Amino acid sequence: MITRRLVWCLGISQLVCWGISYYAIGAFGDLIAGELGWSPSRVYGGFSAALVVMGLSSPLAGRLVDRYGGRPVMTAGSGLTAIGCAALGLSRGPLSYYAAWLCLGLAMRLTLYEAAFAALARIGGPLARRPISQITLLGGLASTVFWPIGHALAEHFGWRSALLAYAGIALLTIPLHLAIPRGRFQPEPAKGAGGEGAPIAGRGRQLLAASLYAAIMTLANFLNSGMSAHMIPILADLGLAAATAVWIATLRGIGQSAARLCEVVFGARVHPLDLNLLATALLPTCFIAGLFGGRFIAAAVAFAFVYGAGNGVVTITRGTLPLVLFDPRIYGSFVGKLLVPSFLLSALAPLVYAFVIERFGDRAALDMSTGLAFLMLAAAVILRLRFAPSAQRASRGQIGRRSLR
Repeated sequence: MITRRLVWCLGISQLVCWGISYYAIGAFGDLIAGELGWSPSRVYGGFSAALVVMGLSSPLAGRLVDRYGGRPVMTAGSGLTAIGCAALGLSRGPLSYYAAWLCLGLAMRLTLYEAAFAALARIGGPLARRPISQITLLGGLASTVFWPIGHALAEHFGWRSALLAYAGIALLTIPLHLAIPRGRFQPEPAKGAGGEGAPIAGRGRQLLAASLYAAIMTLANFLNSGMSAHMIPILADLGLAAATAVWIATLRGIGQSAARLCEVVFGARVHPLDLNLLATALLPTCFIAGLFGGRFIAAAVAFAFVYGAGNGVVTITRGTLPLVLFDPRIYGSFVGKLLVPSFLLSALAPLVYAFVIERFGDRAALDMSTGLAFLMLAAAVILRLRFAPSAQRASRGQIGRRSLR
């Protein structure tokens, strides 16, 4: 059973784990390059290596959650996060630096949304949609909270001490993950094949649904990886002061959580396919606004906030779409396989963005982002059109059951 206490524990753990691992490169990347005298490609290559590990370990991590539950898997991830942050803070050369990121890559796969979503799906089955949305509320504030914290710690104590502090914070998430129950969702026999949780994409259409889902999430993760590593430098290169760029970038997290709050409040009336379409429609808009961020502060604000809103809701549909499209009983292993391309290609994003920015400038990076966002929107439109009739019937059935209660 998914309790309110569990939702709070996982929500706080997502806030912390995202902030001290995935978003660390955005706070410390330029400082690391400056102290070690490395090129941006070498520095951000560590983060890319971590994302490769996330991709390669994704199917195994999904199977482990399906089999043993989220408790042991995510607890182990907390320990690895502490080790990885400490090793990164103590690294002196490329070998130790990249080894630390490899450790963090496995740690991120065991602690971030994919593991938490699979843990909730294992406990709640198709009833996990609302808890999945709820835990992302706090998780969406990770950059808003930890970019300023990281910036302040590095400014006063240096980036190495900041990462050692992150290692200590990682250990505090262990009790949060120990709160995950060991049980598994058992569907009621009376609900049958046509009841709640019956997948929209039957065997004949599963390949198409899986391909479109994987394409959308691959593009979303690519953009998220690029923006996580380079949003602050892009805003600064547009002409904003460094401190202003940091604080505007934190609006991304506020946008994420604001959009997710709306989903929690009103999302029960919106099918995940429709929600996914709405979210992907926001992304091209924000990148176009970003092109004017150097001349108009409002455009820079819109860039960060609207990107956060769109990406925040896509993160929710990354967890909820499989609940309606596929069999929830194999959520962890099946979704783990589908997300492999997204992790592997998103590993290239920091390097691709660094290359484009170095050679062609920040505006070219925003142009590239706009094009990828339109491709993502096209895939979401196709998914909505091909599966809408079944989705609408499932949605009406759920509404009808609520009215009977």
